[in-house]
Parts: sequence; C-alpha cells; structure tokens
Amino acid sequence: MSTKLSSLDIRLRVASPGLIALPWLEPLGEWDATEVPLRDIPVGPSRHLVRFVETDGNLWALKELPQRIAAKEYAVLRELETRALPAVRPGGLVMQPHEDSAILVTRYLERSWQYRRLFMRIPPDRPKHRERLLDAMAGLLVDLHRNGVFWGDCSLANTLFSRDGQVLQAWLVDAETSEIHPKLSNGQRQYDIDILVENVAGGMIDVAVRLGAPTSDYDALIAEAESVATRYHALWEALHAEPTFTFDDRYQIDGQIRQLHQLGFAVEEVSLRQAGDDEDRRLRLKVAVAARRYHATQLHELTGLDVGEGQARILLDDLRAYQCHLQKWLGIPVTDQIAAARWLEEVFRPGMAAAHKAVGGLGDPVQGYCDLLEVRWLLSEQAGTDVGDGPALEALGRRVVPAQSAAEMAIVEAATDQLPALTRELLDELEEA
Repeated sequence: MSTKLSSLDIRLRVASPGLIALPWLEPLGEWDATEVPLRDIPVGPSRHLVRFVETDGNLWALKELPQRIAAKEYAVLRELETRALPAVRPGGLVMQPHEDSAILVTRYLERSWQYRRLFMRIPPDRPKHRERLLDAMAGLLVDLHRNGVFWGDCSLANTLFSRDGQVLQAWLVDAETSEIHPKLSNGQRQYDIDILVENVAGGMIDVAVRLGAPTSDYDALIAEAESVATRYHALWEALHAEPTFTFDDRYQIDGQIRQLHQLGFAVEEVSLRQAGDDEDRRLRLKVAVAARRYHATQLHELTGLDVGEGQARILLDDLRAYQCHLQKWLGIPVTDQIAAARWLEEVFRPGMAAAHKAVGGLGDPVQGYCDLLEVRWLLSEQAGTDVGDGPALEALGRRVVPAQSAAEMAIVEAATDQLPALTRELLDELEEA
C-alpha cells in the first residue's frame, strides 16, 4: 500500500472532504456504487469511462484517461476557464498509481443536455430547434478560434447544450485533442470547420437511424450539417470585417457597432485609419470586440442578475417596457435604477416564481420567466390582444406552447436533483434491463 501511495498524485481545486475521501487508488470502473455516491446520468458514446459523483452538495464528472492525455486536457480546460470560454470547468486531476491511469475531475454542467436528448424528445418536424443547435455549434467554434483554441475533435458528441433565452449555448466538454495558440491560421480554422461538418452530419444521421427515419432524409441532414460552416463564416466575417467609408459617411460606423451589439459582443476599441494613399479620403474601420456579454453586462449593472447573454437580451427588453409603462403611469421620468429596482420586485421575481411553478420546478427559473414572456407574446399575437400571464402560464404547464417556440424545448429539461442515486436496487434493475 505504501508503494501505491507514494505514486498517487491528487490535485483538487476544491477542498471538498467528500472528493478527497473517494477511493482514488482503485480503477474508476471498480468503484462500488454502494460505497461511493455515484449518480446515474446518461452519457453518449465516449472513448473513455465517465462516471458521476455527488459529494458535499456538488456533482462532478470523472473521466478515466492515460496520464499524459489527462494532464494535457486539464491544462487546456484551466486555460479555457481563465479566458471565460464556454467549456466545462476543471475540478482536479488525479494521477493513479497503476497502468498509466489518471482521473480528470470536472464540474457537472447543470441544466445541460446532449444533442440526442433534444432530437429524441422533440418531434422531427421542428427544424427551428435544429437551427438553434447548429447556430450554437458555429458560435462555440468562433469563440474558440477567436481565442486561438484549435479544438481538433469538434462534434455534437463532445458538446453539451444549455438554454439561453431563445437560443442555445454550446459548451465544450472534451478537450483531449485541443491546442491553444497565440493565433490560429486560416488553415487550422478550416480544418476544424471540416471536422465539425463531418462529425455533425454523422451525429444527426445517427439520431435519424435511431428514430427510424428513411434514408431519403440523409441528404437533407448532410446539408444542414454543411450549413454550420456557412453560419460560422457569417459570424466570423461580422466580427472581423474591415469596411471602408468616405470621411463624410463615417456615420455608418454606428451601424457596424449596433450589429455587433445585436450579436451580443461588447466593443472594446474602434480604430479608423486611412485606407489608401495620401489622396484617398476613405477610412478603414477595425473594431476590437470582447466576450459575448454585452446585454448580460448591462443587465448585471442595473439589477445584479447574472444570466446568459440570450436571457439578458429578453429581460432587458422586458425591463425597458416596464420602465416606459411606469413613466406613463406616473407622468414623470423614471431613472434606470429606480425602474430596475421596481421591475425586480414587482415583475421579475413574481413572474419567475410563477413560471417555475407552472413547469413543475424543472429547469432554470430565469429561463422559465423568459419562456413565459415568449409564450405570452406569441399567444397575444395570435389573439390580436394581450392575453396576460394566465393563459401563458397554463400553456407552459400543459406543454402546449406554440410550435417552434424556444419554450417548446422545456420538455427536454430535468433538474439535477431529480436524477436518481445509484443504489444497489437501481443497479440490479439496470442489469436486468
């Protein structure tokens, strides 16, 4: 035992007694579910064994890897965290004393799910949801490439998705093949895009086979996968375009900045330089952008809420509408700060509680309120008048929201605490199934 202990190397970023007490000397596959607080969470195909453990109120994903690969992935995930990129957060690395084995510990990404869950639970005649997913994949790859990250194995299987207002947020969960460079070449970016298109096509066809779809559907699925490259290039161009203007037309700069804000990017610096020779009066615009947190930062400054960029866009619109209503009702101007404080107490918190209750406590309460606003707007549009919260809450509760709405994806969500613990009885049931 002393020899084993001398070659055991445990690095944990959280001083959790439950984590430290896990049987790190034993291979992950041999951990006894009756002695270790394992959780039964479905995972897709993986090259390596992945298990989940709940300790001290936190849920962790544990992946068994060769030591060199595990150390490399841990370092990459640490760097992605430093850069605030959408990836799972590393919790630790354990070098085990046998068979070149290591265990990578990452935080479980709450309220997230794999693409199969969306495709298997939502009818195939809902193309809008696939578009949201493909946009999320393209956006994730752009975010990584802007920060010099070459993924190397980008695929639906290596990605988790979470809801963010009316869009999806994609998260990298597998960085085994990832590399970080000061800047990626066009060739490196294109190679990553090619890998992504091929793997997305394979993932979508795999689900189609599981659903029993006819082979005649495959060409359309491949075309959808190829559209990820188009979505990627459109976003990349919007972020890196350097348009030219005459000096008299420099007012158009505002339009370029508004477009970036609409995409969720805050502008850090605007550079204007002469585009040609001394006689050329054209100016070349170059804009440096920060992370995609433009609306989220605004909302946080006003309310203290820390939400996703997509959620923040919806909530800011609701806040502004409330501010206008308040000013008309009072007959005097209302400051942003006063409007935000009253909106939080009188509108947001009660509405969030009602929406979360309507969906049975599933998912993110903030997302539930975003869904309430969307469903209310769609139902009011159909009725030609504001229907109020009542019909919208009823629609959410009965899962009969308008087709193709983002709220329709709520059926995919399940709270972490509703996932069963791995008991001996459950293991017996799984073995018999």
